[in-house]
Amino acid sequence: MKSKIIAFAAITAAAVIGASGQSPGGGASSLAGTWVGAIKIGANSLATVLNVKDEAGKLSATIDSPDQNVRGIPVSKISLDGEKLRVESSAVAAVMEAALSADGKRIEGKWTQRGQSFPIALERGEAPAGPKRPQEPTAPFPYKTEEVSILNSKSGVKLAGTLTIPSAPPGGAAGSGGAYPALIMVTGSGAQNRDEEILRHKPFLVIADYLARRGIMSLRYDDRGVGGSTGDATNATTLNLADDAEAVLEYLASRPEAKKGAVGILGHSEGGIIGPIVASRNASAGFLVLLAGPGLVGEDLLYLQGGAIAKAQGASGKDIESAMALNRKLYGLGRKPGDAAALKAEAKLAFLEWARGNPALKGLGEADLNAAADQAIAPIFTPWFREFLGLDPAPYLAKVGVPVLGLFGSKDLQVPAKENMAAMKKVLGSTAKGGPSKKSLLVELNGLNHLFQTAKTGSPDEYGLIEETVSPEALRRIGDWILGL
Repeated sequence: MKSKIIAFAAITAAAVIGASGQSPGGGASSLAGTWVGAIKIGANSLATVLNVKDEAGKLSATIDSPDQNVRGIPVSKISLDGEKLRVESSAVAAVMEAALSADGKRIEGKWTQRGQSFPIALERGEAPAGPKRPQEPTAPFPYKTEEVSILNSKSGVKLAGTLTIPSAPPGGAAGSGGAYPALIMVTGSGAQNRDEEILRHKPFLVIADYLARRGIMSLRYDDRGVGGSTGDATNATTLNLADDAEAVLEYLASRPEAKKGAVGILGHSEGGIIGPIVASRNASAGFLVLLAGPGLVGEDLLYLQGGAIAKAQGASGKDIESAMALNRKLYGLGRKPGDAAALKAEAKLAFLEWARGNPALKGLGEADLNAAADQAIAPIFTPWFREFLGLDPAPYLAKVGVPVLGLFGSKDLQVPAKENMAAMKKVLGSTAKGGPSKKSLLVELNGLNHLFQTAKTGSPDEYGLIEETVSPEALRRIGDWILGL
């Protein structure tokens, strides 16, 4: 699940910048060129590249974030007055205030965004290559792949995917192959491709490769409106996406290579809600693998998530409570029935009142504050968000009568392990038909974050910096459990 918290600072793919403007104090030519460095976020650093052009005394710039595979984002304003440099991005309500060294070789200052400031230092140089991804598989592969297209008859959406079919028997042991345990993979929130690609990581590709080498078949697919899939991702809700997953599950169960009764669903984050929704109503689901699957109601999860991420990024308790109070107002309006335009207007007023009283945002003008308000409230009034705020996994989990493997990372800040694992365990322990399957298992894996990477802090800021895509321990747990059913 991507972080949906409003008003907390997070240097993410959507929040790394770009701009154009005048250089009132001259010196434009001393700034033109490529500046390479990093934004310091707590114990971590986010590689940052500032690309500056000077055209007849007028400056323009873009900023790249190699760690996040984000490049060429325009800056709204840039100015150099003597040694004082100011870079603004109204789209993300961010300002960089820095100084150019006397020798013109270094820029140093602070990057301020939505209530938090981070040190930034840049030097002249060449843009670095992106981080390595050593787990990403390369051809030749010891298994077969097949491109497929699946129709969701409820919506008319066509879902494009990749079927990965093992060549070796299940478990890699000698014996007859041809009927494999199989699963579909369901991504987290936000429109994502079949590899669940994020920050140059491809978790589902890595998982599919690992499972195929152990004799487990899989089918991963592009979310509606992404890649080869049709449909509108903008207005899709979790329940709409569950219909997509159900169509994919039924297709996989119909394949002759799939072992009857051994076809399941692997869902990550929001996919960990979608899996139980589908399994609660469709007998084709023979098991569930829930990776960081939420156990809490959506709104409660967002408060927990937002506080954990803000704390990890160095926000004070006072600032966190201030942002929480704002979010309670905004989420309350998001759940409230009535005229959407009027509710949005009320939400914008609430945000502006909060922002004008926030000392960390005092450097922003009214235009920037209004842009920040529009950006902050827009997601809350989408169909997905309004449904998600009240979405409770418990009723669906209670109807699941198949084995469940729930894996959680001890350093997950987006779906914190302790609270969500406890909520899931409570529901699975009180299901109908005498309790959960004896083969069900909920496990907290030490040191792993929301993407199941081995992490230092668990903050989303680390995701793109870590070379590991999926922990080998998490992969082993998944494979062992499925083959043990």
